[in-house]
Amino acid sequence: MYTRVSEAIDFIKGKIVALPEVGIVLGTGLGGLATEICNPVCIPYEAIPHFPSSTVEGHAGELILGLLNGRQVVAMKGRFHFYEGYSLQEVVFPIRVMKHLGIKYLVLSNASGGLNPGFEVGDMMFLEDHINMMNLMSENPLKGKHEEKFGPRFPDMGKPYHAGLLAQAEQIAIRLGIGYRKGVYVGVTGPTFETPSEYRYMRFTGADAVGMSTVPEVIAARHMGLRCFAFSVISDLGVTGKIVEITHHDVIQAAKAVEPKMTKIIKELIAEV
Repeated sequence: MYTRVSEAIDFIKGKIVALPEVGIVLGTGLGGLATEICNPVCIPYEAIPHFPSSTVEGHAGELILGLLNGRQVVAMKGRFHFYEGYSLQEVVFPIRVMKHLGIKYLVLSNASGGLNPGFEVGDMMFLEDHINMMNLMSENPLKGKHEEKFGPRFPDMGKPYHAGLLAQAEQIAIRLGIGYRKGVYVGVTGPTFETPSEYRYMRFTGADAVGMSTVPEVIAARHMGLRCFAFSVISDLGVTGKIVEITHHDVIQAAKAVEPKMTKIIKELIAEV
């Protein structure tokens, strides 16, 4: 794995003049932030050695490097999912590449279903913690042969999301007059949306939102010592009495409606870290 990561890094370094400080993962319907990056170098995923290809609507499939609000960044415009048929090691491959390109911070976004009865479609939730329910936790991106160059065999996950970054994001949101929630995200494999009974079960476990990404990426990031901040755009509700039929197109549209607020917060956050 480390050899493949090194080959991807060498290819990317040949395309850029400055190394990134912050990594950004843009989820479903949330790729518009990429247009804010100045002097962008856009590299299609398929051009990068060993990179998977994004197959999901709403994920453009480009790595974009450049300047955002005074900081050098690398942004994934579209991510990879376990349900696409990739292994979790392939899903987190870009996170390993970004870390070894030089990033110190990782900001992630996703569209998710709200489980908390107090949530509404269009809310933005800052992640305080997560629950890994991908195949009931039998799947983990660190499973298999251990490579010491990425991190320890048994990394601690007591603080998956950096408290300092969360506090900064809260201060920024308050300063900009943007409402937000805080909560726990549960990661599942997908690609089906959940049944009413599954929604109730996940809520019982302590989750406030459910989605099909983010958890593997954060596990890999924390394994390598990266500081993480993540948030979910609530695109639908898995709350009794509020459950309606949902499509992927609906999720994309709901995420796009919240995207301008998300963009403002990310731009301010990366300028301050």
